[in-house]
Amino acid sequence: MVRRVAILVNGGDVAGLNPVIRAIVKTAEQNGIECYGFIDGYQGLLKNNYVRLDHSPISSGLINRGGSIIGSSTNTIVFHYKVTNSDGSVVYKDLSDQCVENVRKDKFDCVFTLGGDSTQKSARDLFIKGINTIGVPKTIDNDVACTDITFGYNTAVSVATEAIDRLHTTAETHHRIMVLEVMGRFAGWIALESAISGGADIALIPEIPYDINKAAEAIEKRIEDGKPFSVVVVSEGAMPKNGEASTYDANIGEGTGIQTKFAGAGDRVAKELQKLTGLTARCTTLGYMQRGGTPSAYDRVLSTKYGAKAMELAMEGKFGVLTVIKNGRLDYVSLEDVVGDNKELGAVEGGTENSNVRLVTMDNELVKTARDVGICLGD
Repeated sequence: MVRRVAILVNGGDVAGLNPVIRAIVKTAEQNGIECYGFIDGYQGLLKNNYVRLDHSPISSGLINRGGSIIGSSTNTIVFHYKVTNSDGSVVYKDLSDQCVENVRKDKFDCVFTLGGDSTQKSARDLFIKGINTIGVPKTIDNDVACTDITFGYNTAVSVATEAIDRLHTTAETHHRIMVLEVMGRFAGWIALESAISGGADIALIPEIPYDINKAAEAIEKRIEDGKPFSVVVVSEGAMPKNGEASTYDANIGEGTGIQTKFAGAGDRVAKELQKLTGLTARCTTLGYMQRGGTPSAYDRVLSTKYGAKAMELAMEGKFGVLTVIKNGRLDYVSLEDVVGDNKELGAVEGGTENSNVRLVTMDNELVKTARDVGICLGD
């Protein structure tokens, strides 16, 4: 019987985290269950730093609040944790047993993990080691396997669409190519959907390596038609044919090593299109604007549904699962299905070639719709 549960958030913040937390807490309160939150995600789990959330003032007013009231860890892998020795040398240690011990000592019957691919990979691994985990799919990239949509995605698309609307007026006024770089390391959902909703002319996504000459031809065709301007949306993970994505290495936080970060795809496209077409091209990188701020009405409802469902699953004793939306209905799947071929216990992170991330497929209706309305996808 579930009496005490805890929540942790891992990865980048998205609009909708607090509504999920709120829904879990309120459902727990309705059923006499104590609810706690680990501070700063897996860092809090490792350090056993948590706060009580049920019947607490800190859990009030969360439905429209961005960010996470319990913080988040960024790419913290407790199975491969960076430790700096007294002599300055660095080693990586598996500290997952400490997490298991903490949960057992605290008598938590379930830990809810709010996060994306890497987060749920660690949740699966901790479940194997004896911790009851239930995942909730969080990422603006919309690339968590086995679910139709993740919370935070709708808000990100809405923000990107507003940016396209604003860039369109500048492009038309000054006869320019305006490039908008949006998030999407491996999956182009944000770029594709915002391009459609914002009326962009070109969308370049990771799943379709682009030929820059094809994009230039689409712009030149618009010029011939009396439209000497264009709006281009580029995923941060977009790459040219026979080329690579624009990346750099960065040390991004405690407990992590050097991580590959994506940046510069939009600038590269803008420079190349300016050279090929003769039109002035400028790039705007939307960056963290997509992740922060107030969640959309859609994400508030979706997050509430996900949080309530997660708590229901805990009360039913269904652990080692991820809450999902399938064919428009709430459901759940095994975390084993979510990790796909990334089965190795304690693998450094998700986002590898073995990960089961949800990518845009060429038979997806969004791809067909984009082509139908004349959006060039660079192929």
